[in-house]
Amino acid sequence: MASTPQNLYAPPKSTVADPTSSEPFELAERGSRLGAVVLDGLIFGVPLVPIYMPLLPQILHGGRPRLNPTGTWGLFAAIAGFIEIGLFIYTLVLLNRNGQTIGKKIVDIKIVRTDGSRASLGRIFWLRGVVSSLPGIIPILGHLYRLADVLFIFGNARRCIHDYIADTIVVKA
Repeated sequence: MASTPQNLYAPPKSTVADPTSSEPFELAERGSRLGAVVLDGLIFGVPLVPIYMPLLPQILHGGRPRLNPTGTWGLFAAIAGFIEIGLFIYTLVLLNRNGQTIGKKIVDIKIVRTDGSRASLGRIFWLRGVVSSLPGIIPILGHLYRLADVLFIFGNARRCIHDYIADTIVVKA
């Protein structure tokens, strides 16, 4: 019997499986993501209230606010600035540790890669944050981009444009 010669130019005969996560994941609900954004906004906005409180009476009476940086306003601004820096650092630690901001931690969701693996702090900070906010500096088009970014969440994948840029998804923690 004659054997068939092996074709040296044929493609390899092996199966290649897509990488899968060791843990199953479930996409976060749109309401959970909204809740996390609102909570983060409140957490970072509340420390700024003491700065604006001394200015409120002047603004309400139509006057132009007079600021004395060495007076009470300057003290409030310094305290609020330190609180904001502390919150920002704490948020970076949470993002690095498990892909969560303070708001995401409260509503029990987190950011991961699309394959379910851990998203790096660089990916979250630079691609989801910085790169995605760059179009915002363009007048008018920046506002349209922000609107489109948010509205993308209503697609079947429940991903915003910044999620596509960073190759991330938000899942239940």
